[in-house]
Amino acid sequence: MPKAYWITAYHAIHDEQKLAAYAQLAGPAIGAGGGRFLARGVAAKAYEAGTLQRTVVIEFDSLAAAVACHDSPAYQAALVALGDGATRDMRMIEGI
Repeated sequence: MPKAYWITAYHAIHDEQKLAAYAQLAGPAIGAGGGRFLARGVAAKAYEAGTLQRTVVIEFDSLAAAVACHDSPAYQAALVALGDGATRDMRMIEGI
């Protein structure tokens, strides 16, 4: 079974306090769901249509584990805390 990767790109951060509240809840929820942070921060370099924006990459043992973590009550509470604090694009992909 291939590993899965949860990739989030932040297009804009509208409220730093809401983002901080999200992070306080999301980190433990993701860890409890088996996620391992591989990279997070502002892009060091961007090419083509890319922008220097905050990006997060999280590894899971499977796509099912990633989806279960996202749909868990703990992570959903983190999303409520984030609210309109950021405009993001999140994707889950399977490894090869």
